[in-house]
Amino acid sequence: MTYVVTDACIRCKYMDCVEVCPVDCFYEGENMLVINPSECIDCGVCEPECPAEAILPDTENGLEKWLELNRTYSEQWPNITTKGEAPADADAMKAETDKFDKYFSPNPGSGS
Repeated sequence: MTYVVTDACIRCKYMDCVEVCPVDCFYEGENMLVINPSECIDCGVCEPECPAEAILPDTENGLEKWLELNRTYSEQWPNITTKGEAPADADAMKAETDKFDKYFSPNPGSGS
């Protein structure tokens, strides 16, 4: 089992999860984070830290797309180990659904 970041993170990117991860398995895109499933130790400390409830265990149904997306982009985006600033409109975007088709960016973030 591993944890995955879903589309609830897109344009929210609070990054509270980054600070608690004991193995630094988060990677930063322009407008979301992903978890490297090969590095995740399944400890689960990140899940309750996410204000957008974007982190879920991959054992939940329907997360295959997100597992693959996390795997793919964790190999392309820079590692992030410190919490940065959330986007100014993060709270407004938190309630929006189906954000992937509308807002997903494959561009990397700055990392840290």
